[in-house]
Amino acid sequence: MPRLVGINHVALEVGDLKEALDWYGRIFELEVEQEAAFPRMAFVQLGDQFIAFSEGRSQPSDTERHVGLVVDDKQATREALEAAGATILPGRFLDFVDPWGNHVQVVAYSDIQFSKTPEVLRGMGLDLPKSEHALAELRDSGLA
Repeated sequence: MPRLVGINHVALEVGDLKEALDWYGRIFELEVEQEAAFPRMAFVQLGDQFIAFSEGRSQPSDTERHVGLVVDDKQATREALEAAGATILPGRFLDFVDPWGNHVQVVAYSDIQFSKTPEVLRGMGLDLPKSEHALAELRDSGLA
């Protein structure tokens, strides 16, 4: 039986593609690729993964369904979200709703099991440590 080994990408539906890239670009440093074959899509690179922004939101806002993004600096993300006027949801996590109703949860790379290979981190120009808690989770899972 095949095993799931990761996520290649996540697709988020947005209203206007340019507005979405502008809005997310006020919060995050974006490396965007667009292909002529997909004029209503933009691909935001995350090293060995990507987010596909797709123009044409057709569903109501999400509440429980969400996507989790990993960042190098969670506090800087909170500050950027506040400056952009984002709807930040209450709770113990840093969750927000974008202008198109996508529910996004932000976690710090240092605090979770998710890991990029040293080669991918180097290619992204990042040197990110893991907290002792995250390292213990990785050891307990047999992954470190």
